[in-house]
Amino acid sequence: MRTALFLAFLLAALGFAAWRGGGPERAMAAIALGLVGADGILHRYIPVEFATLDVGHLAIDVSGVAATATLALCAHRFWPMIAAVLHILPLMAHMSRVLDMTLHPAAYLTMQVAASWLVPPLLILATWRHQRRLQRRGSDPSWHVWWRASNRATPRS
Repeated sequence: MRTALFLAFLLAALGFAAWRGGGPERAMAAIALGLVGADGILHRYIPVEFATLDVGHLAIDVSGVAATATLALCAHRFWPMIAAVLHILPLMAHMSRVLDMTLHPAAYLTMQVAASWLVPPLLILATWRHQRRLQRRGSDPSWHVWWRASNRATPRS
């Protein structure tokens, strides 16, 4: 039941971000959808085992950190940094499992999934704030444009 509730909440957030979000919000929706899809594929072929190091989820979590950290570096928003941290937390669960193999499987599971419950409300709030900035200013830049700082021919905006 918890999984179905989480997936419904996540799908609502992803739909809202895809419909009303800017580039970073849509990118995060795509990242989250990819991670959930990878998790579904993993569970289809490999049984879940929390008594040992969960290498499949470790790989998914590493890719999630890489994607959200890249988003945080490129997006002209603050919230992707929070999303990146939320994706780093499960890596700490895997590290705890490696350092202490006697860690209770329920604790390992909880450490892996607890932070994911914060992603949908973060994405909903980010999308809502994007819409507010659009209403107030008329525009909301999505991405940092790094090359402008070194290109003197292009005026800065």
